[in-house]
Amino acid sequence: MDNLKELRIRNIEETKKKIKESVGFDDFIVQAINNIEEIKKVSNILVKRLREWYELYNPEFSREVSDHSKFVELILANKDKKIKESMGAELSKEDLNAIKELAKEAESLYKFNEKQEEYLKKIMEKNCPNITAVAGFLIGAKLIELAGRLKRLVLFPSSTVQILGAEKALFRHMKTGAKCPRHGVIVQHPLIASAPDSEHGKRARALADKILLAAKLDYFKGEFLGDKLRKELEEKFR
Repeated sequence: MDNLKELRIRNIEETKKKIKESVGFDDFIVQAINNIEEIKKVSNILVKRLREWYELYNPEFSREVSDHSKFVELILANKDKKIKESMGAELSKEDLNAIKELAKEAESLYKFNEKQEEYLKKIMEKNCPNITAVAGFLIGAKLIELAGRLKRLVLFPSSTVQILGAEKALFRHMKTGAKCPRHGVIVQHPLIASAPDSEHGKRARALADKILLAAKLDYFKGEFLGDKLRKELEEKFR
């Protein structure tokens, strides 16, 4: 009986040890990128509400400033000048203060998001320098999150890396015969985003190849070749 009790205690201790050791830098990357995306969703909802509310007072200014963060910044800096012929209603000081309180909350979320991005950039540069150099820290982190871990990302073929994040479109293609997606989250990469649509497929394939190579270098602790890989891509599509 005592032996069984001792065995149970040892098994529990061993399990705790394995759970503790299973936490890697990947987990922090996944949590950070998910947090950043959720902050952006919440801030977008708040700013949409802010615009709708504010347009009751000064619709012309809201339509003039399309950038959300700039819009919030100008309101809080009292640079939201209202033209004489404005269609907006005259609001009381109390109403305007309520609108500005919402703008303050949106501003705090933008600042919080910046801090989270700084944190993510640091852990990406430390643990995945090659991926960060080739894909950028946000796209690189998202690819790791979609794969589950860096180890799983390394095991994918480049064709899978190319369409990570486009799973819905891929399933629709398989189910209905709709057009197969050419890329997933890597579409946000400047190399693709700045290119004409006809070039997207070719550039996505080349970028996915380099990202996969960068991921293998990072996973197996190889040398830093990220800048070289990025330069090769830029020269190829110059």
